[in-house]
Amino acid sequence: MKVYEALAAAFAAEGTTDVFGMMGDANMHWMNALAQRGTRLYEVRHEGAGLSMAHGFARASGRPGVVTTTSGPGVAQLATSMIVAARARIPLVAFCGETPLGDESAVQYLDQRRFAAAIECEFLRVTKADAAEEVVRRAFHLARTESRPVMISAPIDVQLQEFEDVMPYSPSTELLRTSAILPHPDRIEQARELIAASKRPVIIAGRGARQAGADDEVLALQQRTGALLATTLQAKNWLYGRTDYHVGIAGLFGSKVAMELLQEADCVIAVGASLNHYTIESGYLFPDATFVQIDTAPHVVMGNGRVADCYLQADAITGLTALTDALDGLAGEGFHTPDVHSRLTAPLVDPADYRREPGLIDPREAIAVIDDELPGEIGLVLGSGHQTDFGTMLFQRSREVTSNYGMFGAIGQAPLLTIGAAVATGEPTFVVEGDASFLMHLPEFETACRYGLPVLVVVMNDEGLGAEYHKAAAKGLDPALAVIPTPELGTVARALGGRGATVRTVEELRAALGEYVRAPRPTVVDVRITRDVLSVPYRRIQYGEDV
Repeated sequence: MKVYEALAAAFAAEGTTDVFGMMGDANMHWMNALAQRGTRLYEVRHEGAGLSMAHGFARASGRPGVVTTTSGPGVAQLATSMIVAARARIPLVAFCGETPLGDESAVQYLDQRRFAAAIECEFLRVTKADAAEEVVRRAFHLARTESRPVMISAPIDVQLQEFEDVMPYSPSTELLRTSAILPHPDRIEQARELIAASKRPVIIAGRGARQAGADDEVLALQQRTGALLATTLQAKNWLYGRTDYHVGIAGLFGSKVAMELLQEADCVIAVGASLNHYTIESGYLFPDATFVQIDTAPHVVMGNGRVADCYLQADAITGLTALTDALDGLAGEGFHTPDVHSRLTAPLVDPADYRREPGLIDPREAIAVIDDELPGEIGLVLGSGHQTDFGTMLFQRSREVTSNYGMFGAIGQAPLLTIGAAVATGEPTFVVEGDASFLMHLPEFETACRYGLPVLVVVMNDEGLGAEYHKAAAKGLDPALAVIPTPELGTVARALGGRGATVRTVEELRAALGEYVRAPRPTVVDVRITRDVLSVPYRRIQYGEDV
């Protein structure tokens, strides 16, 4: 067989079922070999968009996402999306064709090793036939064990060499450690003492705890300690509805009630959460608290530049179980009081405060309607930017949530993550995004239509760069420079082969969402919102308001 066939066979053995990308001279042989092995190939309109779809696939499936490009310009198109995936710590493998080995005069030549370093991903090159399988195995092992993207660069002349198939391929999964990481007994005792001495404990659950499926263990520790339960942004709404004392997100996107209650904490127990500066407001959110942290990493430095008072290296389930058992007999009331419960059940926004403007919807009311109309089984992807702040704060229904906030600050990524997630799950998925962000990768809505993916794009459309509009106003600059009129996106969606609606009233919004729920298919709902409502995070950051 040829080297490209051996490479394709190795990818298939690693469990690759779906590949996103664009075909070119330097990857077409490999793609053809994968298709012959039953792998589904998703041809996209832009290579960077394909990488973000692979990113979304990895988040939804728990398996490495795979993207492919041809040489040179195809690889260069990956830049922004690769940095986003790297900073989000996404396991991902990019198969990138390359010009013939050593031929720097080729039209599509690019020093792909140096480029990979610049976009923050690991780099491996297939330099000879007999090393091909080992390169694939190492790439998937790095992606899986270090949760990071890896680029495989495969020169086309090497791909076309003969490969001598001597031994059966052993996938990287055979090298993975499967045993649980047990916490040290001395650290468990130290954590027990800190928690037992506290009167107002808080548990912060992050993406690591959610991915580990530590639902029952988190709730058991909360019940034993009387703790408030908060989550990081990446675990938003996890366990909401399963406890009366869920305070929502800790940090910038927390409600005023959350801010007030969390500042009273005297002990923070974090599980699967890095406690970055967003979550703990650089240390200002928990001024009087001690910190107990459970994580699989050897060590973690928190967002205030400190390490936890007690750090337990353990997987979420094992660490939580050991800690709960050590606290046997503890019966603290903590935050579990009628007063706290009443504060937590009050509405985040009084409907009387909604801004009424002809032909435009208050973004806060739009979020309330969306949350009410879309069942909890439909997963949610949140973008970044001012208009998505409303959804990040105000969605309350318990559902799977993926957020792209804080990952390089790149707009336009969330709809692509949604497409990848829909491929991974086969289930309806919706994204809330701004108009500028959606239009940045508009052609990929056609990709969703071409493959019949059940994605719903809710565009919070203020006809402009919302973040820059409000930042400019706060800085005394001309906000009108950030205003960009947009076409009727419902009409555009229909032209691309999907369903679409442009809505200007709550009744129209409910009708459009109801149509999607009855028959999920690629859909855009263009929600025309007023730009006169400033989100809570921006009121805090730009104007220092206590809201």
